[in-house]
Amino acid sequence: MKRRSARAARKIVVARPSQPRGRLKIRAAPVTPKSSKSRSQPLATRLAAEVELLAAELTASRRRITELEARVDVDPLTETLNRRGFERELKRSLAYVKRYGVSAALVYIDLDDFKPVNDRHGHAAGDAVLKAIAAALVRHVRTSDIVARVGGDEFVVLLWNVGDDEAATKAAALEAAVYATPVRWGASTLVVRGAAGVARIGPLDTPAEVLANADAAMYARKAERRQHHS
Repeated sequence: MKRRSARAARKIVVARPSQPRGRLKIRAAPVTPKSSKSRSQPLATRLAAEVELLAAELTASRRRITELEARVDVDPLTETLNRRGFERELKRSLAYVKRYGVSAALVYIDLDDFKPVNDRHGHAAGDAVLKAIAAALVRHVRTSDIVARVGGDEFVVLLWNVGDDEAATKAAALEAAVYATPVRWGASTLVVRGAAGVARIGPLDTPAEVLANADAAMYARKAERRQHHS
């Protein structure tokens, strides 16, 4: 009895559910494999197109980053350099002066009578004056020189290859250019003056020293003008 039961246990199989009646058995049609060449050709084409697209997007992104970095150094109102951009250029200029011994000077210009323009006519009128003054300064210097707006109504001009006399002459010419730039605002004509101080850039100067020297020269010019008119 024990032998038969063991032999019967070995013959036991798991019964599978029978197919319900009325249901059709659907067999998939055999798939004919494509050749390796036909499979790889479309994939290679797609990959090449994607790589080309990514390369174009990367180039555009780098160009955009360069443009944004450049705009960070520009005053949006006057389209001249702002203080950040000017300080970068001043550091570069000092290194150039120290290495090659070229001459350079910094002109610091502060506008007189600018606050009354804002008080009487509004800040939009003041912005129009600042834009006109910046454009006038750019027109009266060489393309190698640098014009920047470093404060509300303060401008600096970095002059290359000029001696002391030439720098003083250019500073006076820039003062005249500021005064000769009237701005029409409604029925009014807005005129401001500028006081210009000059500092020679030496090979051992720091950026802070150059700015301080030019700023002190500008205030000395203001005092001289007040004394002259008193």
